[in-house]
Amino acid sequence: MQVLFGVLGPVAAWDGDGTGDDADREGGGAGGPGAGGGAIALKGPRHRAVLARLIVARRRVVPVGLLVEDLWTDPPADAVGAVRTFVAALRRALEPERPPRAPARLLVTQGPGYALRAEPDAVDAWRFETAVADARTLPPRAAAARLDEALGWWRGPAYAEFADLPWARTERSRLAELRLHAVELHAEARLSLGLAAEAAADLDAHVAGHPWREDAWRLLALALYRAGRQADALAVLRRARTMLGEQLGVDPGPALRRLETDILAHADHLQTPDARQDGDADGDGGGDGARRVWAEAAAAYDRAVGGGARARLESTVGLLRSLAVTGGGGLQAARRHRVAAVEAAEESGDAELTARVIGAYDVPAVWTRVDDPEQAARVVAAAERALAALPPAEHAAVRARLLATVAVESRGTRSARGPEAAREAERLARGLDDPALLAFALNGVFMQTFERTGLAAERDGTGAELVALAARHGLVTYEVLGHLIRLQARAALADFPGADAHAAAADRLAERHELPLVAVFTRWYAALRRTETGTGPPGSAHAPDDPEAAYRGAAALLDGSGMPGLERGLLPLALLCLRLRRGLGASAAATDTGADWGPYEPWVRPHLLLAQGRRAEAGKALRAVPEPPRDLMQEAAWCLVARAAVELGDRGTMVRARDRLAPAAAEIAGAGTGLLTLGPVAGHLDALTAALGAPPSA
Repeated sequence: MQVLFGVLGPVAAWDGDGTGDDADREGGGAGGPGAGGGAIALKGPRHRAVLARLIVARRRVVPVGLLVEDLWTDPPADAVGAVRTFVAALRRALEPERPPRAPARLLVTQGPGYALRAEPDAVDAWRFETAVADARTLPPRAAAARLDEALGWWRGPAYAEFADLPWARTERSRLAELRLHAVELHAEARLSLGLAAEAAADLDAHVAGHPWREDAWRLLALALYRAGRQADALAVLRRARTMLGEQLGVDPGPALRRLETDILAHADHLQTPDARQDGDADGDGGGDGARRVWAEAAAAYDRAVGGGARARLESTVGLLRSLAVTGGGGLQAARRHRVAAVEAAEESGDAELTARVIGAYDVPAVWTRVDDPEQAARVVAAAERALAALPPAEHAAVRARLLATVAVESRGTRSARGPEAAREAERLARGLDDPALLAFALNGVFMQTFERTGLAAERDGTGAELVALAARHGLVTYEVLGHLIRLQARAALADFPGADAHAAAADRLAERHELPLVAVFTRWYAALRRTETGTGPPGSAHAPDDPEAAYRGAAALLDGSGMPGLERGLLPLALLCLRLRRGLGASAAATDTGADWGPYEPWVRPHLLLAQGRRAEAGKALRAVPEPPRDLMQEAAWCLVARAAVELGDRGTMVRARDRLAPAAAEIAGAGTGLLTLGPVAGHLDALTAALGAPPSA
């Protein structure tokens, strides 16, 4: 098995077998989670830290003592033993077919420490360096293609989860600088091909994020000039002079000063070189028509709408809505820029503009835990301020959007404001002839239908209305949302054929309309179905028969998806629920000391302590367990509480769990998430009843 490693984003590893010939692998065909045989589970954060530290060392030996220093600020007494345990686990993951006692060939022991003997093309960062070096010597078209591919290997900041650690800092900075240089080389290649408008659109964003880079300013001004926008090119050079002077206290370098003179003189050497010099048929590349139209339309908008125009804010939010459904970096960037757009609108002092900017971001949401609680709270606060500033009797549609925003962004909390906002948004939306507004309001209703357990049927009704409404009016993303809501609800109600149909419908729409995040949810559902029924959905014969393998495969899709609110702690929790469902107990999970349980740790901790024989501590942890959030996980959380309470004989907690779970007696615990299962709630209620001394249910 060839193993490929990724550090251009969160640290990851993939089984690279079957990715094609050597040229394909060198070209980066195996550079991401979708390549090869799938993601390799690397266990907890310290396992990944060991792997990352060895990759930073570039095949050199890292002494065990240095690994200890780099992994812990205050090392535990058995730190060396822990490092050896991490290394052993990594070896099992990276070389699963290595015979017992056979020497490792990849993660080797040498002298006082360990080294990772990865091949030069096995680490995405190393391949990226090679690609950038190659591009400097290639003809423009080949260079542009090489760099376009290489830049696509980035899944986020390099060594993303180790940003603050000293041993990663220098390498992160070096790779970040190389990435910026690659963006500029890419722009130069496209300028040589006559793609000035397209290059200008990308360079504008590049300069905004990295205003200290003089070469980026130079390229942007040149791209604008070649796109027929001399005035804009000169304005960019003036902005560069101001930015460099105000922020860095330096004057523009000779290249920028010379460019300004040459633009004013219409110097011949500024014209586009012959785009056919590398022997290609045309400068547009044949398949680049859509990209060219996008760049030219963006350039036209840039010319027509002034830099300070308020229309830009609303247009920006419209673009962010499309960006959000791409997942990964697009989703994260959309959230970040959305908050910036809201803050810019508030600075204008125009409450109606602010309300429109906030409400225009009606991106469908299916998971009931927000990815960034701090950002969500800022959006909710801004929405509440806008609501207070708008005249109560006016702007019904705008008010409904603000209220729906509050309902969606306050999901999973115990605030009374969320349900109240959802009801009012729905009431206003039903009185207006605006299908998209009603769909957004129904999304808010769904997010707030968790005031107690056992509400799957109610959410199913909301999903059904969304599907019908969206299908009638061509609201594709809301039609997908409706199918995913119904998938969750039908699974909770043990209607797996119904859930299968909605999963298939969501996948068809996602494929037709390029919505990659949908596959995250449908793959997790397939693993849940295998756990509960022993078979996957129709058409999933290619998926692993073993539920644990199916879960690990589904988890690979979360890597780089841009959904930390869904990703963190989910795989360990799903595997724990699988083991409990099989009657295996939590002992296997308890030995995985590196597992990140994320937000689910309070409900899991009593089980881990019980598996270690620490009953007194388990009892204390159980008594400290908080009420689960009002979200899709609450039935599963209460069943975990119930199981621990029965084992510990905690009658008070058993009574509380029985009362909370009773409304969900007809549901499958956890299946309402569409992700995992703890079996029928009725079975947990029977166990509680028996432990409390009453006759079991019929």
